[in-house]
Amino acid sequence: MSLKKADFIIVGAGSAGCVLANRLSANPRNRVVLLEAGGRDINPWIHVPVGYFKTLHNPNTDWCYKSEPDPGLNGRSLDWPRGKTLGGSSSINGLLYVRGQKEDYDRWAQRGNRGWGYDDVLPLFKRSESYEKGEDAYHGADGGLSVSMIRAKSDISQAFIEAAMEMGVPRNYDYNGEQQEGVSYFHQTARNGFRCSSARAFLNPVKKRPNLEVITHAHTEALIFDSADPKRVVGVRFSKKKAVHEVRLNEGGEVILSAGAIGSPQILELSGIGRGEVLQKAGVELRHELPGVGEDLQDHLQIRLVYEVNAQTLNDAINRFIPRMGIGLKYMMFRKGPMSLGASQVCVFAKTMQDLDTPDIQFHFQPLSADKPGIEMHPFSGITSSVCQLRPESRGHIHISSPKAQDYPKIVPNYLSATADQLCAIRAVKFARAMTKTKALSPFVVREHVPGNDPQTDEELLECARNISQTIYHPTSTCRMGSDEMAVVDDRLRVRGISGLRVADASIMPDIVSGNTNAPTIMIGEKASDMILADRKA
Repeated sequence: MSLKKADFIIVGAGSAGCVLANRLSANPRNRVVLLEAGGRDINPWIHVPVGYFKTLHNPNTDWCYKSEPDPGLNGRSLDWPRGKTLGGSSSINGLLYVRGQKEDYDRWAQRGNRGWGYDDVLPLFKRSESYEKGEDAYHGADGGLSVSMIRAKSDISQAFIEAAMEMGVPRNYDYNGEQQEGVSYFHQTARNGFRCSSARAFLNPVKKRPNLEVITHAHTEALIFDSADPKRVVGVRFSKKKAVHEVRLNEGGEVILSAGAIGSPQILELSGIGRGEVLQKAGVELRHELPGVGEDLQDHLQIRLVYEVNAQTLNDAINRFIPRMGIGLKYMMFRKGPMSLGASQVCVFAKTMQDLDTPDIQFHFQPLSADKPGIEMHPFSGITSSVCQLRPESRGHIHISSPKAQDYPKIVPNYLSATADQLCAIRAVKFARAMTKTKALSPFVVREHVPGNDPQTDEELLECARNISQTIYHPTSTCRMGSDEMAVVDDRLRVRGISGLRVADASIMPDIVSGNTNAPTIMIGEKASDMILADRKA
């Protein structure tokens, strides 16, 4: 390593970590080291929007976590993909750019987190963004993250939009603007038909800075503490090529954990920070009691309904050789067509009850169908109507069970454990089914393939949700921000009771946002960099 010591050590080159590396190294006097457990983002499928089919469940780009068997899902264990490469999950996700609701951030601020209200964070969303339609009151045009409109549409997608409108959902051309509620085509983190990951947006433009060193295949083992002050972090220990290395901080420097909702609490616990009984059971000596580490786990659970239709869908093209070659040729020549698509075409933010102030469910519509991403399409013309609850009340946890960094922590989501979540799941399935009965969509629908066993009563619909639901890959809140005894970081993202250490990723969210989590995590990286630099000057 050319840098033996650093002013800032960032653990995790994901959605927030790449932003931090960019902003903190902008001052040439700041020496920055960025540690990433995965490799460089050289897999060509990372950069093709539809390539998430190839990078999910691939151990070269995905940590390939699995949850513990969950009683709320009738004992099922779910795959939990997380990015393991430069760009982190932004390099393998579905490219969908969603900020959430204004009320999400105002709620964070109302819980005592100063500077995290919507009016505070909107400028940060704008700063990071290069919006295809240009700058306006809600969007920026000069940032590194390209946000574009989708480059492929279909008749069946338009029918889905019209079906939502028949259900009373307004047409909304910018769900990231004044209000979220409505039906729209998704915004994508893409540029000229290529994925715009956090690495491409923020790290690539600055990777040659002499004061920035990016170390890949660096698996963080634990934090290093000052021998004279056991509550002060002075560096990071990591393994690379079967050897153990260390990076130390200069005086006044900081370590920032941006390893995500799984990695950040794991590193804290491996370093002796967490709930004493959990650490004792795992064989780790307690250094600092912080009972909220790994707790308050929140995630969006999607119920994927699949229908056979009498229209052409991507199943037909992908399952046949000549049309499949045509898709590839169109993308190679024009960067358009199905290969330019992210995970879904159409989004719907809707209310399942009239007295709600804001939407409580979100649809991800896909003009294709498969048992899960990354495997063969169904042999019929299929569509997927996937619906999730935006603000789940169920809470889980993530904890280590071993002192070894290579051993995965146990992920216990506790899906559908809250009564409110069960009721919302029932309403969501009813809403999704009602859409297929509309004038716009019903002429296309041949049959319901999943669940397909015609559940009708509320009890049957809940059982259906328990049997077919999947994570939509949005884990948050395991190092929650706040001032109560279960908070892990304060509103400046400093780990409570430990100096020289912050957390900046989706794990700090006090409550999960109402939508996809990539854009808010990038915003968290922006916010963290501002606070770190401001505190350094103070």
